[in-house]
Amino acid sequence: MNSFGNQFRITTFGESHGAAIGVIVDGCPAGLEIDEDFIQLELNRRKPGQSKITTQRKEADQFKILSGTINGKATGTPIAIVIENEDQRSKDYSHIEHVFRPSHADYTYQVKYGLRDHRGGGRSSARETAARVAAGAIAKLLLMQHDITVQAYVSQVGNIVAPDYKRLDLTKTEDNIVRCPDAATAEKMIALIDSIRLQRDTIGGIVTGVITNPVVGLGEPVFDKLHATLGYAMLGINAVKGFEYGSGFSGVTIKGSEHNDAFYADGEKIKTKTNHSGGVQGGISNGEDIYFNVAFKPVATIMQDQETVNDQGEAAIVSGKGRHDPCVVPRAVPIVEAMAALVMADMVLLARTNKI
Repeated sequence: MNSFGNQFRITTFGESHGAAIGVIVDGCPAGLEIDEDFIQLELNRRKPGQSKITTQRKEADQFKILSGTINGKATGTPIAIVIENEDQRSKDYSHIEHVFRPSHADYTYQVKYGLRDHRGGGRSSARETAARVAAGAIAKLLLMQHDITVQAYVSQVGNIVAPDYKRLDLTKTEDNIVRCPDAATAEKMIALIDSIRLQRDTIGGIVTGVITNPVVGLGEPVFDKLHATLGYAMLGINAVKGFEYGSGFSGVTIKGSEHNDAFYADGEKIKTKTNHSGGVQGGISNGEDIYFNVAFKPVATIMQDQETVNDQGEAAIVSGKGRHDPCVVPRAVPIVEAMAALVMADMVLLARTNKI
């Protein structure tokens, strides 16, 4: 599938080394102000070539809106956005035209479709996520009308772990190139990524997402539970290997009497004293912060020789060439935010249809 969402639905198109990538946003409410400067800022956070610890591919990621707006506002019809590819180096991939790279989509695409675009992975490339970020920016603009905030940051690289999000000032996330709001931890992360880069290797990490001031009642009770939809969205991001929300896997180490979130009245609002539930109970938001972790594997392209086979099943050796991230998580932060925003925007619009 190339589409995501129900009420707020996106369809992305394009390949890493094609003429352009883009997205169709369908279901955006008429009258929403489409702040193009904000969309560009979001794209700038994801684009390549930002620092020494990201790929050096140079893409301006300037977008163009082709339809669905007038005088800076959504018309209620599909919004089409296109982003041209400007810095393709397809020749960097000529050596893998008939060879399957370890832990890439080369083999599975070849078997599934009978052919594949070897130039940067084609449709399987993370280049496609720029389209998601553009759509996610529009979703964020919608959520702003409901005072819902979606933020993410790098909470772990290798074995280096940042403090819990409640102890951090998330407004400082953009203060450094690794996008960790704790300066001391960020410095260690940057040093580790740079050392891994010099070893011609890669390393993974975790991006933590935090959704504040969510409306109570978002999510469906059975198959479209809010946390399940968030997990589906996150696991659809390139290189993601795991998702957990609330107490996650650590919750198995404590008793129910410790894990239960007790309710209390705060004026006219009902709140919980703890938030092991991660803001979701019964698949529906309860108004507390929704927080989750997204695990990213080490980037599969490494600048070292690796054993593999070619499309004839013959043994071969492949080595990475071109421009690649030594660690994907710094650029993954706006992607995680975009996908979370798309989920929340969809749920906000769906909630409108559930009541008379």
